[in-house]
Amino acid sequence: MRLHIPKNCWQQDITKREYSWITIKSIAITGITAWLFYRSLWAVFLLAPVGGWNFWRLVQEQAYQKEKEFQLQFKEAILAVSSAMNIGYSVENAFREAQKELKKIYPEEARISKELQMIVRQLRVHVPMEQILEELSQRAPTEDVRNFVTVFVAAKKSGGNMIAIIQNTANQIGDKIDVKREIDTILASKRYEFRVMSVVPYAIIGYMSLSFPEFMECLYGNILGIGVMTICLVIYLAAYYLGLRIIRIEV
Repeated sequence: MRLHIPKNCWQQDITKREYSWITIKSIAITGITAWLFYRSLWAVFLLAPVGGWNFWRLVQEQAYQKEKEFQLQFKEAILAVSSAMNIGYSVENAFREAQKELKKIYPEEARISKELQMIVRQLRVHVPMEQILEELSQRAPTEDVRNFVTVFVAAKKSGGNMIAIIQNTANQIGDKIDVKREIDTILASKRYEFRVMSVVPYAIIGYMSLSFPEFMECLYGNILGIGVMTICLVIYLAAYYLGLRIIRIEV
């Protein structure tokens, strides 16, 4: 099972551009929904809670993507640390070398680049490695980081084989990422079908409104029609939420 963690630690990685795009999408979906279901600008304000929920959902999805990106980045960092230790570097110097190596792969704004830069700064002022990694696990509380830090601190105190521990951790993280990719591949078609089915009700209403406006006219501008469209919208939102729950498989 996937460890549930606060998403705000990943929301800080969402860029202003990504927030702007999420905002535009939420406003556009709310506006289209108001026009198709009610043909009224006032409905945009009435549907503001739905737009707010959609904005929150998109932010959570983006935060989850940031978390997945960091898991892959963390694996690369651990592999770089392991490689450095294999050629004779101490743990502290191995992290310094990893920071240099990952500079070539990831930009400065990447989460792993920031974390490794902070680790190197702490090493310069002689902060103990155990404390540095425990603070890392608090800033990026993924299950992989927490497990690595727990095992690392225990091995450091007992004098265990650090190289073997780090290599084993990297292998476990890699296996978990491979499993997630297999699940994503299996569910890719289902997610695509879900997106298509989510658009179908909008397409049908839009087509009927443009092709048979006189047939749809009775659904707008009167209490009965508004009631019918509201019931349809509630059913659609309930089905959409249920669909999200079904395709959201996490490990």
